[in-house]
Amino acid sequence: MAHASPVSPLAPKSVPDVGPVAGVRFATAEAGIRYKGRTDVLLLTMDAGTTVAGVFTKSKCPSAPVEWCRANLPNGTARALVVNSGNANAFTGAKGRESTKLTAEIAARALGCREEEIYLASTGVIGEPLDATKFEGVLEETATRLAPLPWIEPAKAIMTTDTFPKLATATVKIDGVSVTIAGIAKGAGMIAPDMATMLSFVFTDATIAAPALQALLSKGVTDSFNAVTIDGDTSTSDTLMLFATGASKAPLIEDAKDPRLARFRKALQGVLADLAEQVARDGEGARKLVRIHVTGAVSKRSARRIAMAIANSPLVKTAIAGEDANWGRVVMAVGKAGEPAERDRLSIAFGPIRVAHEGARDPAYDEAETSAYMKNDVIDLSVDLGLGRGSDRVMTCDLTKEYVAINGDYRS
Repeated sequence: MAHASPVSPLAPKSVPDVGPVAGVRFATAEAGIRYKGRTDVLLLTMDAGTTVAGVFTKSKCPSAPVEWCRANLPNGTARALVVNSGNANAFTGAKGRESTKLTAEIAARALGCREEEIYLASTGVIGEPLDATKFEGVLEETATRLAPLPWIEPAKAIMTTDTFPKLATATVKIDGVSVTIAGIAKGAGMIAPDMATMLSFVFTDATIAAPALQALLSKGVTDSFNAVTIDGDTSTSDTLMLFATGASKAPLIEDAKDPRLARFRKALQGVLADLAEQVARDGEGARKLVRIHVTGAVSKRSARRIAMAIANSPLVKTAIAGEDANWGRVVMAVGKAGEPAERDRLSIAFGPIRVAHEGARDPAYDEAETSAYMKNDVIDLSVDLGLGRGSDRVMTCDLTKEYVAINGDYRS
């Protein structure tokens, strides 16, 4: 079994009280996919008429479930989601495709709906065939226990090397009608979203047409999950899906730019950002959450590339793990990003402490003050390029010996 880790010291101090989402019910089960004595299958169902949106990994080697979801997404409707942990069903060839079809067949029989209304996601080891026959009987029995609460159970069922379940929620009004948003996520390693192993599923009882829902999600991912990196490795299985049941009886919204969606859009962004930060806080072996702020870039795109170069640098991340404000490594990362930068305009700060300015160590630099700041659980690293008005923020974590331990025996 994979290396077990204690709960991350960066885990939220409390679990949010996530209420029911009208039109959504779920149950979890043990199918023995890989882990023994823990839930590893989630069956989640939605009322007829539920619309769906999704964004998936840009990896050229996507998993079979990602291909299944992409093929069905144009239909715009969903009745169920089946997620398993322990096996990613990725790099499994024709057998992987057969497994997804069989899983959908079993779920469709259990629920009395069409196979193309079943969405699938798998997370875990890559390259090992998934025995979908293990779902026979399990999904049928699970379908008899569906309930709208508690959300902590599906959040736990999709975990792999995660050390804590990840949930977020919000309530907002659309044209005077109260609607709920609830989301779960998993991810701790192989995280460098390009849309990490990252799965996230968000549900609402709002009534939103599929094209509008897709536009909301595609925009929302940019500054949430796509602004997080743990180790620079993009998963074969990255999946973020948004489902809208319409069960709140809120008015139908067909255009993502509809002004009635203003509060909903903000609330959805908040849920996505909350889940994304929880992923960063649960980075494998992490002891520090790192927020990287880049300002003064020639564009937001340029700022993002520079921020990611810093966030993915093992040298920067290990320095932070060692509580060393090594701005030389930050300079290195800025310089290698391939974006416009001028050494003598560069300023770097850790928290409120500016350590470098105009291409040299800040004259007011205080080693003791900086060392004290670096002991914090949350580190803000700021870089000002002094070239323009482009800015961005990404999140990562430090790189510790525990990361190597977790991944060194992941398949054993």
